[in-house]
Amino acid sequence: MQNQNVSTAVSSDARISHHARQLSMQLQLLRERLFPPSSQKMLKTFTSGEAAHLVGVSDGYLRQLSLDGKGPMPALSPTGRRSYTLEQINDLRKYMASAKPKDAITYLPWRRGGERLQTIAVANFKGGSAKTTTSIYLAQYLALQGYRVLAVDLDPQASLSSMLGVQPEFDLAEGDTLYGAIRYDEKRRPLKDIIRKTYFAGLDLVPGNLELMEFEHETPTALMGRKTGSSEIFFRRVGIALAEVEADYDIMIVDCPPQLGYLTLGAVCAATSLLITIHPQMVDVASMSQFLLMTSDLLSVVRKAGGDLNHDFIRYVITRHEPHDGPQAQIVALLRSLFGNEVLAATVLKSTAIADAGLTKQTLYEIERGQVRRSTFDRALESLDAVNGEILDGVKRVWGRT
Repeated sequence: MQNQNVSTAVSSDARISHHARQLSMQLQLLRERLFPPSSQKMLKTFTSGEAAHLVGVSDGYLRQLSLDGKGPMPALSPTGRRSYTLEQINDLRKYMASAKPKDAITYLPWRRGGERLQTIAVANFKGGSAKTTTSIYLAQYLALQGYRVLAVDLDPQASLSSMLGVQPEFDLAEGDTLYGAIRYDEKRRPLKDIIRKTYFAGLDLVPGNLELMEFEHETPTALMGRKTGSSEIFFRRVGIALAEVEADYDIMIVDCPPQLGYLTLGAVCAATSLLITIHPQMVDVASMSQFLLMTSDLLSVVRKAGGDLNHDFIRYVITRHEPHDGPQAQIVALLRSLFGNEVLAATVLKSTAIADAGLTKQTLYEIERGQVRRSTFDRALESLDAVNGEILDGVKRVWGRT
């Protein structure tokens, strides 16, 4: 009887594969239920007051524009309430930039001649540091401010892609990730053929999935076989691919894998700036210490091999922060004493509002205020805006803007 049980037992890989298929199918069904009928996510519309705030004009001015038939026409509710899509808000920005050319950069903040593309890599190999959450909130915030943004998902777990409406198991074919643009064989594709528009106007996506692991597996073989010249060595390939579409974007946000592999090193070399996320718990800080030591050692090797490691800024982002927690307060104070202004002054608060929105693969920038408790929503959004605004200020300083 014992031998029979052993022979008929299902192997662990088969069991896990079965579990993965079950979960994937349920996630697909959930997406279809949450976002019918096309199973595609759609962004909410914005009230005239919200639109006016984003554009930088008064609500009264916006009302007069619509009455005069100028700019995009808002949708009107039966009660006369005006609302705008994000696409229309961007059209308003273009209209205002044309109508007031002296203030054009205020309304349409795209980078100008001489301002180089900003590529911000978000990194940490400790799970739970809110790396992906930081990436998507920053990318959406920048798009809401009128910038042309490319989000690059380098994490094989593809959480960023999932949040932006792409289910990796169902929506992607071979070569539909950044791997398709950086692989070593003849199947390499132009990055512009891989980029996808998202439901969030101004925010495009290079999705990720498990295919990205192929780069980690193939790079040692390519190095040993000397298949590439120094111009296309592994740590330059991400940067070369991103440079293909440089003219189309102002800022790129790269969500790095949760390990210090070839993809992460490529992203760090391609980046103009680095964000390192920190959850202020002692075990996380101890892990980050090892991460920084390993990173410095590996980057030293890359730099000696010709890698460009002159970043415009490096900032530490405190995430899931509980300001009234004594031990957390001590750790945050320690980090500020060690790293000074390289730790962002603002922190991302731990919030049920962020978690609740994530249950439906949404962010606080996407949901209506009434979907979660208003006080919780406002407090969380204020902290997110402060963090993202501080990062944007760093980008503007690099560009030489006040």
